[in-house]
Amino acid sequence: MGTLYLVGTPIGNLEDITLRALRILKEVRLIVAEDTRRARILVQRYEIETPITSYFEGNKITKLEAVLRALDAGDVALISEAGMPGLSDPGYELVRAAVERGYLVVPVPGPSAPVTALVVSGLPGDGFLYLGFLPRRKSERRKLLDEVAQEQHTLVVFESPHRLCKSLVDIEAVLGDRPLAVCRELTKLHEEVWRGTTAEARAHFNVVKPRGEFTLVIGGAPEGRERWGEGRVRAALDELLVQGVPRPAAARRVAAASGWSRAEVYALGLRSEQN
Repeated sequence: MGTLYLVGTPIGNLEDITLRALRILKEVRLIVAEDTRRARILVQRYEIETPITSYFEGNKITKLEAVLRALDAGDVALISEAGMPGLSDPGYELVRAAVERGYLVVPVPGPSAPVTALVVSGLPGDGFLYLGFLPRRKSERRKLLDEVAQEQHTLVVFESPHRLCKSLVDIEAVLGDRPLAVCRELTKLHEEVWRGTTAEARAHFNVVKPRGEFTLVIGGAPEGRERWGEGRVRAALDELLVQGVPRPAAARRVAAASGWSRAEVYALGLRSEQN
């Protein structure tokens, strides 16, 4: 039985590949790649002649058995488009199936965009919560942010350039104006790390058109922030509703200031109406 190697590959600069990763990619019988075009750039650069097959979001289930059969014949390396496979990339199903069937699964550590962004952000790195890509839909995005609004550890998320400005609006609305680092094109030619607050970032990227791949590092909830009592929360919510603010928006605004979650504020408002 072969070994499944999970090989970390560069997130931009091809010189970030490790010596061990190069050796493994040369020695295995097959490279399973999320993006065969990116994989070929890497293997051509380092004169690796190992065969490559595709394994991406659209075929990861139908291709699963073929990859497992390849493991019967020898070692296989799984690589993603960039970074560590299985981290917001295809790989979880394959790793789980390989483990269940008794194959040895070995990680070959390499670059990782979340960790790279975290350490360069200037925000606390002693504990962090990685959320992957923020949801595309506004309602789902705000729901996720609301769920982590009281998390005091640093938050790390991915975002696409065409949704960055919308997400910054939602981050400020739900989490408040927090310290933030916007990391763009990490390790690539146009690498940039913008640091400031959520409101400043929103203003900046409304002027400067977002381009490239983004990783956002967001400061956690402030320590020791006073959690409002129920009466104060109810009064603040009632005041916004009287002003004509829609209930969902009012609940978000009160939650951002009160230490309550949006769901808690919303439910409190409904109970008040029923009484």
